[in-house]
Amino acid sequence: MSERARLSGWTIILLTLALLPLYLHSARWIDFLEMTLFVAVLGQGWNILGGYGGQYSFGNALLFGTGAYIQALLQFKFGISPWIAMWFAIAGVVAVGAMVGFLSFRYGLRGSYFALITLAFAEAFLVLSRSLKSITEGGSGVQLALNQDPAQAIATFQFNFAGPFLKEYGFYYTIFTILLVTYAITWWMERSRFGAQLVAVRENEDAALALGINTFKVKLGAICLSSAITASCGVYYVQKFLFIEPGIAFGPSKSVEALFAPIIGGLGTVVGPLLGSVFIHGVGEATKMTIGQALGGRPGVDLILFGTILILVLAFLPRGLVGLVEAVWKRLSGGRDA
Repeated sequence: MSERARLSGWTIILLTLALLPLYLHSARWIDFLEMTLFVAVLGQGWNILGGYGGQYSFGNALLFGTGAYIQALLQFKFGISPWIAMWFAIAGVVAVGAMVGFLSFRYGLRGSYFALITLAFAEAFLVLSRSLKSITEGGSGVQLALNQDPAQAIATFQFNFAGPFLKEYGFYYTIFTILLVTYAITWWMERSRFGAQLVAVRENEDAALALGINTFKVKLGAICLSSAITASCGVYYVQKFLFIEPGIAFGPSKSVEALFAPIIGGLGTVVGPLLGSVFIHGVGEATKMTIGQALGGRPGVDLILFGTILILVLAFLPRGLVGLVEAVWKRLSGGRDA
C-alpha cells in the first residue's frame, strides 16, 4: 500500500473519530467510543515494545496500575492538581518501566522469560497495593472527591458537572487527543533510526548486536516510551471514573486488552492497535446484543462466542486485520503499491 493511500486512510479514520460523537446522542455509545480509543492507546503502548521490539509483556497492568495509583494518591492524600499529578504519574511509571527493563535486559532475559518477569512484577504490585493500606488504602481502593462546580471542571479534570459540551464530550476528546499524540509518536518512531534499530532487535537480536546496535539501550528506550504511553491511560482512567483499586489497577484484564488489540489488529503497525480495539469492542458489544440477549442474558455466553472469534482471527490472520486490509487493497488495486 502506497504512502498516499495510507495518508488518505488515516485522514478518513481521524475525521470519522473527530466528528462521529457529535452525531451520537446516546451516552452509552459515546462511552463505547471512549473505551475503544482507551484500549487503542493501551494497545499502542504494548505494541511499541512487543510489536516493534519483539519483547512480549504479560504484565502491562504494572505500568497502567502504577500510573493510576500515583495520579489518584497525589490528589487524594496531598491535594495536588490533577494536571500536575499527571506528570509525576508518567515520570513514576517510566522509572518503574526502566527498572523492570534494566533488570530484564541487563541479564539477557527475552522471550518467555521476559514475559514471565513482567507478569511477576504485576502480581507483586497487586499484592503490595492490597497490603500497604497506609499508602494505597488497601482493597477498598482510592475514591476521589467528585467536583460539582462547573467553574472548576477543567481545573479538577472532571467534566461530570461541566457545561453541556464538556459534560457530553469532554472525556471523549481527551482520550482522542491522547490517541493523536500517541499515534503521532509511533508514526515518527517507525520512520526514525531508533525505530529501525528496534525492528532489527525484533528480527534478530544477535545480528543487530553484531552490526553495532546497542540492543540494551534500544530495548530500554522502548520500554520507557511504552511506559509513558501506558501511564497516560492510567491517568485518564482515574479522572474518568474517580476510583482505582488493586484488582482494576494490577489485575490481568488491562494486560490482556493491551496485548490483544495489537495482535488482532496487526503487530508492529501504527494503525493495528486501533483496528484491534475496534474489533474487540465491536464484536463484544454485538455478541452481547444478539447471542447474549437471545439466550436470556446468561452471563458468559457472549464471551464464549467472542473467544471463538478471537481464536479464528489469530489462526487465519497471522498479520492481523492490517494484513487483511492490505491484501484486499492489493487485489482491488491490481497489485499496485503493494
